Amino acid sequence: MNATAHPLPASAPTTARLAATPLRRKLPVIVGAAALVAIVAASIMWSRQPEYRVLFTNLSDRDGGAVIASLTQLNVPYRFSPGGAAIMVPEDRVHDARLKLASQGLPRGGSVGFELLEKQKFGITRFQEQLNFQRGLEGELSRSIQSLAAVRNARVHLALPAQSGFLREQHKPSASVLLELHPGRTLERAQVAGIVHLVASSVPELSAKQVSVIDQTGALLSVNGEGLANGLDGSQLNHVRRLESEFSQRVLDLLEPIVGTGNVRAQVTADIDFTQSESTAEQYRPNQGAEPAAVRSQQVLESTEPSAATAQGVPGALSNQPPAPASAPVNGPGQATEAATPSRGGGATGARREAVTNYEVDRTVRVTRNATGTIRRLSAAVVVNHRRSVDAAGKATLSPLSPAELENIESLVREAIGFSRERGDSLNIVNAPFTEIETPREVPLEFWEKPENIALARDLGKQLGVVLLGLIVVFTLIRPALKAIGRSPAPAPAGTLNARVDDPVQLPLPAGAQTAPGMLRQEDILKIARDNPAAVASVVRTWVGTGAKGA
Repeated sequence: MNATAHPLPASAPTTARLAATPLRRKLPVIVGAAALVAIVAASIMWSRQPEYRVLFTNLSDRDGGAVIASLTQLNVPYRFSPGGAAIMVPEDRVHDARLKLASQGLPRGGSVGFELLEKQKFGITRFQEQLNFQRGLEGELSRSIQSLAAVRNARVHLALPAQSGFLREQHKPSASVLLELHPGRTLERAQVAGIVHLVASSVPELSAKQVSVIDQTGALLSVNGEGLANGLDGSQLNHVRRLESEFSQRVLDLLEPIVGTGNVRAQVTADIDFTQSESTAEQYRPNQGAEPAAVRSQQVLESTEPSAATAQGVPGALSNQPPAPASAPVNGPGQATEAATPSRGGGATGARREAVTNYEVDRTVRVTRNATGTIRRLSAAVVVNHRRSVDAAGKATLSPLSPAELENIESLVREAIGFSRERGDSLNIVNAPFTEIETPREVPLEFWEKPENIALARDLGKQLGVVLLGLIVVFTLIRPALKAIGRSPAPAPAGTLNARVDDPVQLPLPAGAQTAPGMLRQEDILKIARDNPAAVASVVRTWVGTGAKGA
């Protein structure tokens, strides 16, 4: 029985060898080629995939839906962040998308502004028009307040009373503002005051005292001119803190050049008197003494009355004649009248004189207003570190300051803060060693620890990973399979039976069998079949398949 198959010669073309190769040997080549093509395609798609950046964050459901609808109309691809709190678009289209959405008024921020007045209906009543105006004003104020960095969301409520000319007393408008701050953010008192004045300036006849500002926790942020629990308002507290900080800084600036930077600590507590008082005093001084008094007015009244006339001379016709009429020349001395002429007989004349003098009253009016913010008492505490010295061996030692040095330091501090015993100020200076706290020094980052280098290495690692994966596929699947296909089968050694060149099945010959190639005795074949039935079955199966192909 002849069990030898004829192999293809080594000079046969590759296509012929590949066609004659069984499918199980060609399968690794096919799988490796498919994997290599998939890796190349994935790397190309990966390199062309754009980077997505955040377009908007923390949008309301209404604004988010409107933004997504507009992006769909603009053919702009978008994604959601893993938490769903942000909308992302390709990096090269972020600014373009924002400008186009801004032209459409998106996002609206959950509030409407004066654009509400652009859609007025025909036949709208005055009440509805006033209501739309109030809604628009509230929306515009909310948008303005939301522009602050620390404010996440804001709502403004306005109470605008109806103005009527038939009412004698008109109610004043008021406003309330609800702020939702970003986590970890706070507003300073100046920023709260700015919000209050922004709202008050936007509404006619609205006073800043009528504006209330609260945060999302319900805490009242605006003071509205009322004092705090300790009797001081915000401006007074800021004045006290600023004054204490200035005194402490004066002490540090004066002592640090002497004892060294970081070797002195100072705290000053100021008791400030913010009491406001006003007094008026009116004093009258008597007009006595050596100084002349000021005459305000003077009135003098003088009168002269003659006494009753007695009979004189010889009675007769001449004595009974009336006196001659008196003449009053314009120029010249006046002539005495008969009635004013004294009688020769010694008649008496009565005279009367009255004088009234009014003097100015010496009055002093004094109005005294006490200054607010005066220092009532100062308390200062200063701690000075021990002197640090280094010996020749490089060992550092701490030694206390001498009493003379402490006395000099105390004198300097007294002058720096304006110490006054009459005011009741107190000063305490202590010399004690400071506890050394090791502060970690800022170590420069190594080359491989810098963020930009890490990002570059990550990108290069991605590319090298793709190349390495391709090389693994080539050298583990494709290259060994191609070598096995191109390798010519070696001739079968003596004493073996080859069933087929492409699928060699070697059968060990029994002892004493003929070693001539191509010929075996029948008893040898039967012995081989008894010893190795699986190999004989494989040979028969190969013959049957070869015969079917030849038929």
